[in-house]
Amino acid sequence: MKIKFTFYVRIALILTLTCFLVHAQKIETVDGVRVIHNGKEGKWGKNPEISLEYVKNIGDIESENENVLFHMPTDIVFDSQGNMYVLDFGNHRIQKYDSDFNYITTIGRKGQGPGEFVYPQSLDIDDQGYLYVSDPQNNRIQILTPEGKEHNTIKMQDISPGIIRLQGAERMLMGRGGFTIIRMRQEEEKILPKIIKVLDQEGKIIKEFGEQMDYKEMLLNREGNRNKFTVDKDGYVYLAFLNQNRIEKYSPEGKLLWKADRELNYDTSKPKSKGKREGSGGYMSIEMPDMNRCSNGIAVDDKGRIWVVNLKRQLRENESVGSNARVTMDSSGQRSMALSVVGNTDVRETDAYELEVYDPNGVLLGRLPLTHFVDDIYVHKDRIYLLDKMRGAQYYEYQILEK
Repeated sequence: MKIKFTFYVRIALILTLTCFLVHAQKIETVDGVRVIHNGKEGKWGKNPEISLEYVKNIGDIESENENVLFHMPTDIVFDSQGNMYVLDFGNHRIQKYDSDFNYITTIGRKGQGPGEFVYPQSLDIDDQGYLYVSDPQNNRIQILTPEGKEHNTIKMQDISPGIIRLQGAERMLMGRGGFTIIRMRQEEEKILPKIIKVLDQEGKIIKEFGEQMDYKEMLLNREGNRNKFTVDKDGYVYLAFLNQNRIEKYSPEGKLLWKADRELNYDTSKPKSKGKREGSGGYMSIEMPDMNRCSNGIAVDDKGRIWVVNLKRQLRENESVGSNARVTMDSSGQRSMALSVVGNTDVRETDAYELEVYDPNGVLLGRLPLTHFVDDIYVHKDRIYLLDKMRGAQYYEYQILEK
């Protein structure tokens, strides 16, 4: 009996050790920063402690009702009454709906006047219901009343406004937006700018934080450091890099608290192509570098869990879509831009995407598979909103179910 008991104990220890190795995270400290190297499955293993239940789609690219017909939507927010605001980027407007997705009103239109936009980049809302709209083609951030009237306009002189997120009542955080015109120049940037700028209510830069990776070439730096970021209710900031195996959390003051990576099915360390710039006279052509895409969005729920849109594999050629920007300038120097979607937009289903769930300390909890394309993520209470920007031009709404 004694020998048999010892045998069982050894088996139990081996099984425990094997389980630990499968789900273990290697944690180290590098330059005073906590770095978490996550395994593939996460702590939940094969039995996630949460699941997602599909609720509805928001938007319909095949509808004849223009109030639900989006063109490359980019953002979604909710006010305290549960009303929903969708930033309809390609139609230069904000669409407002009630909690049941009944249309209420349209805010804005294409133009340069108060309450008008030209391809607005991002949208956020404060506790009073005021809307903050990044309007880079007009070089401004507009603050609108809950009814959509002009409350304040922040003119940006030295920098073009990008993606903005509110951090409390007094500060805005701003990252780089898309469709930024890259000027032809001979010299590369000697010092890479910080990733996040902190602005006051007048648009003045208070501080900057977040380090870029230096690829030693401008186009690689631009593409390789693309990211999505979000702010939680306590002011903590989270970044997910699109082309790097890198997730970061910062304190409200901008101090880096931790970095996390995870085991992937592909390599993100080297670009597949470096891109190129060509131009003469008034003509300019830019081909951005080709890099393996890793993440497509990040959000934080009320429990402090971090949700990241991850690719299990790279998209196939028949699944890939993109946008084509055409910029023209008239005799007076006035610039205009037109955008169009290119690629196969008929394919709506794929197994390439999944949601990763992390705890507040950067430890991977688990992964949830998805069946459609995802370009960004937003969390509101117990609901998750996944954006399909260019194929279906819609949001998928899911409810988070706790097991």
